[in-house]
Amino acid sequence: MAEPTTAVTAARGHRKERIGQVVSNKMAKTIVVLVTRRYPHPRFRKVVTGYKKFYAHDEKNEAKPGDRVRIEETRPLSKTKRWRLVQVVERASEVTPVQA
Repeated sequence: MAEPTTAVTAARGHRKERIGQVVSNKMAKTIVVLVTRRYPHPRFRKVVTGYKKFYAHDEKNEAKPGDRVRIEETRPLSKTKRWRLVQVVERASEVTPVQA
């Protein structure tokens, strides 16, 4: 069974992957993933944290806000969606909000 999976990924070529945190899942079959990266500033060499939001396709609506997920680059699915959910790496701790 491992052989067809390898053939499929080899046919697709190298696709970018990112790991980030789900910010929103309010759209149908779509999640918004916040990906952070740390890099030195080109001039001042101070380490800066950069953020970018990606819209990703979530076919089964399995990701919830706060989850850490792995997304993969894919063909354009809509005007803004160019990524798809590969797996939920870590579930968010479910804390119930306090009612006042």
